[in-house]
Amino acid sequence: MKRNIPFIKTMPVLAIIVFFTAHVARAQTDDKSAIITAMNNSAGDWNKGDLNSFMTMYTDSSTMMYPTGPVGLAAIRKLYATKYFNGKMPKQKLSYSEFKVTMLGKKYALLTGKFTLAGNSLPERSGRYSLVMVLTKQGWKILHDHSS
Repeated sequence: MKRNIPFIKTMPVLAIIVFFTAHVARAQTDDKSAIITAMNNSAGDWNKGDLNSFMTMYTDSSTMMYPTGPVGLAAIRKLYATKYFNGKMPKQKLSYSEFKVTMLGKKYALLTGKFTLAGNSLPERSGRYSLVMVLTKQGWKILHDHSS
């Protein structure tokens, strides 16, 4: 008499599901770490006075939300150069904290957190940001920036 054991028949399917779930979770953890590392590296570029390297966090099609609506990369660069830099150096040091990464598929993520500008005998300024991130061949980049 042949015994039918349903659990043994479903084990390969369960193993595939467990493997896939673990793989997805690991990939998301890697992506989240890569996004946070990229942001911290960009703050380092800012603090060294390297606006060009800082701007590589944005794509050519990036936008930033202004009170009047979204603006493109040239306006973003102009804002940083005129309002936050004093010649070649930033007026204050930049840091990010309270990162929260929400994956929006394999190539997109929402990053929220807090930025702080401090130092140079100026009042500390901080605010919140929401960034739509996109995975490019060069790594994670900002597609849309809404900071306040």
